[in-house]
Amino acid sequence: MRTLQVDLGERSYPIYIGGGLLNEAGDYFERHQLSKKSPVLIVTDDHVAPLYLKRVEESLGNSGFTTVSKVVKSGEKSKSLEVFEEVMTAAIEGGLDRRSVVVALGGGVVGDLAGFVAASYMRGVAFVQMPTTILAHDSSVGGKVAVNHRLAKNMIGAFHQPEMVLYDVDTLQSLPEREVRAGLSEMIKHGLIWDAEFAEWCREHTADLLSLDPDALGYGLTKGCSIKAQVVSEDEKEMGLRAILNLGHTLGHALEAIGGYGEFLHGEAISIGMAAATRISVNRGRDRSLYDTTTSILRGFGLPTVMPGHLEEDQIIGAMMHDKKFKEQQLVFVLPTEIGKVEIVSDVKVEEVRRVISELKEEGHHV
Repeated sequence: MRTLQVDLGERSYPIYIGGGLLNEAGDYFERHQLSKKSPVLIVTDDHVAPLYLKRVEESLGNSGFTTVSKVVKSGEKSKSLEVFEEVMTAAIEGGLDRRSVVVALGGGVVGDLAGFVAASYMRGVAFVQMPTTILAHDSSVGGKVAVNHRLAKNMIGAFHQPEMVLYDVDTLQSLPEREVRAGLSEMIKHGLIWDAEFAEWCREHTADLLSLDPDALGYGLTKGCSIKAQVVSEDEKEMGLRAILNLGHTLGHALEAIGGYGEFLHGEAISIGMAAATRISVNRGRDRSLYDTTTSILRGFGLPTVMPGHLEEDQIIGAMMHDKKFKEQQLVFVLPTEIGKVEIVSDVKVEEVRRVISELKEEGHHV
């Protein structure tokens, strides 16, 4: 088992990464001195619940904790105010109080939804992340919690740090292949923004990661989490440095929104967004090899790097204008300068984005 620390003063917390951790959930709750007198709410989805919910309930129950559970539909559409209200109702009916804990058992959607419930219920109660996807190695770390509005992703949310992240890598063996590929997109991103050697390691271990080799996956997840933990520790509320974690997200979030939060998995949209951001950098004078290397790594994992032809430029631009990073006809983009390094650019013009959308559509015709 590996342990990382997110250093945020009195809000610091550990990330535990290893096999069989869900069976030991009760032990970890006791170690962190979470209240046994108050009910614990476990939020999960209908894909994860049949696999792991009973295991967590039994582990917590054996340690003397009382649990109530709420199962939501899997998928991005559950990150809504309607489902948020359903979970809040479950919390109230379950008798949660100020010392209760909300547990997120699932992927990024469940983590964001349950975290926003924890941040809002009685103005904030304790929160534990139990990620069950590769993608959640990114979303479960850092305390960003939110639900979507139909016009924009993550527009309604808060910063609410967990007590701990309990990452049982055994759960990843049950993931569908498409979700494995999409989840690895964020792992690659961590290399592209921070660590060129790690980006190259991802390329060299593509087959191992896609086949869920335990050693490769354990190292990759730990490295990805450690990069995110380091960035978050330096800039918790995204006043500067933390924004580099948004590589690919400005355009990616727009693609998710116009796809009705169903056409693209998050990691797929972010992959296209990273290709687009790198293309903007090249159009601004960076060497073409930066784009070729980036897209080569992403395509090696079976991730998309071109723009689907049926998407309309105006629709994409319109969705981006609802993004938190849009200001006065200019967009804030994280742009790669070389593999492992990026810069935050606040003057990317809409015309530049239109050009890149057109170029990636054109490339799509030739794939």
